[in-house]
Amino acid sequence: MAMHDRTIVLRSMSGRLFSTITTIVTVAIAVGLMTLILSMRSAVNDAFARGTGNVQMLISHESSPLVSVLSTMFYTESPSTPIMWSEFEELNGRYPFAWTVPTQLGDSYRGLPVVATTQNYFTDFMPVDRTYWALADGRVFEDAFEIVLGAHAAEQTGLGIGDHIHLTHGDGKGSGAHEHEGFDYTIVGILRPTNTAHDRALITDLQSAWIVHAHDRRESVFGHGIETTASDMTDEDMKITGIYASLGSRNAALVQVLSALRRDAGWTVAQPADTVRKLFVIVGNIDQILVAMAAAVLLSSGVSILVALYNSMEQRRRQVAVLRVLGASRLRVMNLVLSESALIGLVGGVLGVVVGIGAGGAIAGVLASRVGVDVRPAMPIDGYLWMILATIGLSMLAGVIPAIVAYRVGVVRALRPMG
Repeated sequence: MAMHDRTIVLRSMSGRLFSTITTIVTVAIAVGLMTLILSMRSAVNDAFARGTGNVQMLISHESSPLVSVLSTMFYTESPSTPIMWSEFEELNGRYPFAWTVPTQLGDSYRGLPVVATTQNYFTDFMPVDRTYWALADGRVFEDAFEIVLGAHAAEQTGLGIGDHIHLTHGDGKGSGAHEHEGFDYTIVGILRPTNTAHDRALITDLQSAWIVHAHDRRESVFGHGIETTASDMTDEDMKITGIYASLGSRNAALVQVLSALRRDAGWTVAQPADTVRKLFVIVGNIDQILVAMAAAVLLSSGVSILVALYNSMEQRRRQVAVLRVLGASRLRVMNLVLSESALIGLVGGVLGVVVGIGAGGAIAGVLASRVGVDVRPAMPIDGYLWMILATIGLSMLAGVIPAIVAYRVGVVRALRPMG
């Protein structure tokens, strides 16, 4: 486009500034929505898949495998049905597990989940497959009432090694929530980030959790002011809510063990990675609907370009006729209209991609703070370029009809005196 033609196009757009800005914003919103959906669709899936780590089986008494995975591994809510310690020991003796990690959820600290478990949580369970836990500071718990902070939990609470805290029964919001005031927990370690939901957790030993809840039980009988130790615990106090399990390299036995466990009506068995995949098959159907909706919005923005340019042509017939008198050919006039539509598409497309990237970052931040899942929305660079080029193409397509109208403007008729 020659310098003179560029000046004509820019003056035409600035002369209809409100209409031009409105059309560009419409295009930007549509492109931003499409960019956001396409960049998030695989990123969320990858983020959730990372959190399942090397757990082959998640065993619980929950109502379904999905509920079990979301509550026990992603801490969406506390599991509702406990497992007695005697059940866990019997299960451990019956099947050829390479390792099992018992976990108990139910307490919290400032809304963050507290995981009560055993020391092999740090040695057998890998939060990300083939990646062991690593300490940023301190050590893992060794004695009762010691606690280790996930990376996000440490950052959010500002706690450090040696600090003392009281845990809260439940999530701190329900009617039964109360602080375990008589029991001080000492921070002894802070974990390095794993970019999974586990970074939100505070991790302590099972016996401490059992003593605390035995104390709650005894207080309801004997009243306040009593002291509770491990000797006061009963079998009823020794509960967990989930079991991470693996057969190690014995994959041939996995199908048999899964089949045997699933035949037992008392157990719910999830394969975490497989459960997450199935979840995203369901979400994928919704995702396709969202992509279709974004495409419809993008097409509607193309229509808005068409309408804006068409309406402007009705007002610019005399301007077009003057250009023709000054020597502009019909094809040049047509090219000016198509250039204007392409420029609207270019500005709207670039702005929309920037908006989509920014919105993805904001959503990722919310997911990281509330769910602890590290989502990294992104597309290849050429994906963003194709998005902009497609927007320019759609805009030029929308400008074809107005360009044809400009092409067909009659000079004599358009310059005839009004009134």
